[in-house]
Amino acid sequence: MTMSRNLCTRLWRMVLPGLALALFAADGSAAAGPEVKAAAKAATVAARPKNLNVLLFMPQSQRDGALRAMENLAPVHRVRRGAHVRPLLSGRPLPVLAWTEAGQARTLDSYIADEHVAGVLVLQDGRVRLERYALGFRQQDRWTSFSVAKSVTSTLVGAAVKDGYIKSLDDPITRYLPELAGSAYEGVSIRHVLTMTSGVKWNEDYSDPHSDVANAGAATVITPGVDPTLAYLAKLPREAEPGTKWVYKTGETNLIGVLLTHATHKTLAAYLSEK
Repeated sequence: MTMSRNLCTRLWRMVLPGLALALFAADGSAAAGPEVKAAAKAATVAARPKNLNVLLFMPQSQRDGALRAMENLAPVHRVRRGAHVRPLLSGRPLPVLAWTEAGQARTLDSYIADEHVAGVLVLQDGRVRLERYALGFRQQDRWTSFSVAKSVTSTLVGAAVKDGYIKSLDDPITRYLPELAGSAYEGVSIRHVLTMTSGVKWNEDYSDPHSDVANAGAATVITPGVDPTLAYLAKLPREAEPGTKWVYKTGETNLIGVLLTHATHKTLAAYLSEK
């Protein structure tokens, strides 16, 4: 994720592996540094998978390149920024960061290198006190936010309620997505899905190639006219009564995205730009 000064956003939703994705950039252009362009080209050739769930299981060296090339590996929708962009002002620079961890001296630079961090931004009282990039990235380059998009998607549900597209969070989700009638989502409310307490069984284990979070994006054949998120989730079993058990489910954020497109009759990109 690129932490930029102008907060101009590109958002994309897809079932990869069941992840809602976003790109953040300093402006609406596709500008990228030479290292990023080279990594993107290499990743596109070497890592373009039949399904993007393989990103979970790539060696770190491949993953670093692939995550910088997501726009070349998957379709995207552009979210155009609104008319009122709020720049982040500069604050007093932080002193050099250093600490001791497990008996060893650490610095911010060593942490960035060891953890394959692409960017660090520290805000205090609305001002930037530290901004650092690595892995060939610059301030204006884009980075995949992955589950940060969950907060954006759920916020749009609030907007849809206010705009009258959704009557109540306690409405059954099948009222808006009748394709789920008769599935484990029968009797599940929008609130249950937002809070990941639907009671529908889901495995979010990123190390398991057979988990739901991996398999949700693994289908290579998509039935025309059938939303892949609905098709996958409709087959899942129930393990608890709605509202009684919390399980982190990336697939349900994707389901909320489908709900929004059906309720508003707009793409997520268009509705987010509007809001």
